[in-house]
Amino acid sequence: MRLYLSGHEYKYAVEQMLLTLFPHERPVYPEGRPSGERMEISLCSGRQRTTAACVYRRGAERFCGRASTSNSCLGDKLGRDRICQRLVKNAMYRAALASGVAEPVWGALTGVRPGKLLAALLEQGLGEEEALRQFREEYRVSPERAALCLDASRHTLAAKRSLTERDVCLYIGIPFCPTRCAYCSFVSQSVEKSMKLIAPFLSALEREIEATAEQVRALGLRVVSIYMGGGTPTTLSAEELERLCTLLETAFDLSALREYTVEAGRPDTITPERLRVLRAHGVGRVSVNPQTMSDAVLEAIGRRHTAAAVEEALGTVRTVGGFAVNMDLIAGLPADSVAGFSETLERVLALAPENITVHTLSLKKGSRITLEGTPLPSAEDVGRMLDMANARLREAGYAPYYLYRQKFMSGGFENVGWAKPGYENLYNICIMEELCSILAMGGGGSTKLIRHDGGRNIRLMAPKYPLEYIENIEKTCADKAQIAAFHHTVLKED
Repeated sequence: MRLYLSGHEYKYAVEQMLLTLFPHERPVYPEGRPSGERMEISLCSGRQRTTAACVYRRGAERFCGRASTSNSCLGDKLGRDRICQRLVKNAMYRAALASGVAEPVWGALTGVRPGKLLAALLEQGLGEEEALRQFREEYRVSPERAALCLDASRHTLAAKRSLTERDVCLYIGIPFCPTRCAYCSFVSQSVEKSMKLIAPFLSALEREIEATAEQVRALGLRVVSIYMGGGTPTTLSAEELERLCTLLETAFDLSALREYTVEAGRPDTITPERLRVLRAHGVGRVSVNPQTMSDAVLEAIGRRHTAAAVEEALGTVRTVGGFAVNMDLIAGLPADSVAGFSETLERVLALAPENITVHTLSLKKGSRITLEGTPLPSAEDVGRMLDMANARLREAGYAPYYLYRQKFMSGGFENVGWAKPGYENLYNICIMEELCSILAMGGGGSTKLIRHDGGRNIRLMAPKYPLEYIENIEKTCADKAQIAAFHHTVLKED
């Protein structure tokens, strides 16, 4: 769609809202006089108020939307930018709805973390009923999604109360998988092609672990959670997992550790030998992620295992013992249907995992599904899948404890983590709600240093591809010095 901006350069905010309202459109910024189907989005500050206006022109029709706020609410530059971006989005939203665009289930929200907004209202001292009312009125969120947000916000605030300013989580990224799934855009190497990279990758990872641990020790930080993801960490052999877990134990003081999670993920990597290594090192939670329990859908997404293999893998986990289990499902996969997704959910519920995470398929640019234009269930069917899962999981005794959204999600829906009482995963809450710093190591690891005073968070990104990671390990390790610089700055300002 043709976009014309006046009085501002909030292109990212404009593009987020465009994607929400018109998911098949892409932004174009023509020069010259406005023409054609377009949105003209302006921002103007008067003496007392700042106002955003949007005019959406479609043929001979003209639809308008406005949003404004008192200048006294704008605050410093960072605060002003945040509020002005919200005004721009709301003006676009109102113009689009005036034209007949269907209201999204998440209303005018475009961000990854809708729960942060509701949690902030609760932290201001509002009761749940009033906070929910303001949240829905401001952002036009549907009752069902607002209820999900409220449940997650309760867990967010409980987790926040349990943390101190010195608490951090560790993430270990293992970018290898047995094969690559059709929906995946993560940079993970199939071990069929890159087995020779695993040993040098682990050697480089050990160097990054040591560099990170040095910063943690010097700053007196406290590790409360470890999450090993990927890729599929259990692509590593039992001996390689032993080596990695032993190094983590010796490099970091884990005396305050509250949880330790490893994504076993693919059932074709789950063996008693690997599981016994993980259990011996204190791992208390593993993922056994079917995504679907339909063999036809598994074949369509490039998984080389069957639904029966998932059940067998879970049996192996239970036999070894000592693990809580998470199982991931994806609504909207190719070759799936509402009835098929319902059957998947019932089979997973029969296995009684402690956690079930229900994802909405995200149409990632680099995935095979997107590149090949694979037919998918409609947005309406995906909505039916999620609504059915919501009701059925609550009925089975699970509660939503964290949620997040992504770009290009089918139907603009969400991902939700469900847990039986007492099995909430602290790491998932911390990373989604930005409750504490996440110190990441490994391929594609994204360290995120969190400020709680409204200042800007800082990201440190490791190279994504295993070979690139190996070749650039010197710089990756040197970048860890920014952890100390960040914490010294924050503590000094405090």
